[in-house]
Amino acid sequence: MALSVVLIGAHPDDSEIFAGGTALLWLRAGARVTMVSATNGDVGHFEQQGQELASRRAAESTAPATRFGYTHRILDNHDGELLPTLEVRRELIRIIREARADIVATHRPWDYHPDHRYTAMAVQDAAYLVTVPHICPETPRLEVNPVFLYMMDRFQKPYPFKADVAVDVGPVMEEKWAMIEGMESQLYEWLPWLDGTIDSVPKDSQKRLEWLREQWEPFFRAPAAQSAEALAKWYGADARSVAYAELFEVCEYGTQPDDAMLRRLFPFLPR
Repeated sequence: MALSVVLIGAHPDDSEIFAGGTALLWLRAGARVTMVSATNGDVGHFEQQGQELASRRAAESTAPATRFGYTHRILDNHDGELLPTLEVRRELIRIIREARADIVATHRPWDYHPDHRYTAMAVQDAAYLVTVPHICPETPRLEVNPVFLYMMDRFQKPYPFKADVAVDVGPVMEEKWAMIEGMESQLYEWLPWLDGTIDSVPKDSQKRLEWLREQWEPFFRAPAAQSAEALAKWYGADARSVAYAELFEVCEYGTQPDDAMLRRLFPFLPR
């Protein structure tokens, strides 16, 4: 059966930003990819809110999913109010089981945003239980526990992110830009407003694209510069030419992969 990947972010743009390039590589390799947002994003704006904003963010996330051929699911939990409750845990158990996931990736449980932290905790709480038959018995259990991964971040306490796998996403970077460029409510409105730079966002659509790439280029280039050891492990001498990378850390819960298994799970890594 095709490899099945489930990416679980807190908001409707998190998986795309932190792991969108790798998702595209998985799709190219024939994998089934499901992106899940644990909240509906209904407060992430300075003017819009509630169902109006949630619907807008859903549309912004559905468009690239339709274009590139992955599944996108948004859970009906309020932005900024997520907690790792039994209800959320059961919801994630069902999603992971329904996807027959081989890989599940999410945030680490230390992060600036409570929704990120509690998404991570809810996924961790589900990690073992996806194999337990009498939890959510209406959804058949997984006989093999997935490999659980953390998506990259820059937080240092209580311990910094450790890149176990580094993926060169340069070959799909144009597609990744296309994946996120349509998330106007976030990338052209909310985040610039938070940063105090919204007046610098051009009105002209072409100039907006140029502005977006200029603003986000350092963010997307930073992981390759900060993960030389991991890139060298997986790409050898070619690591020096990698400009854009996405990084993953193996979670201690779930199946513990060796390097051979990681190569099977990331089939686009060079042999």
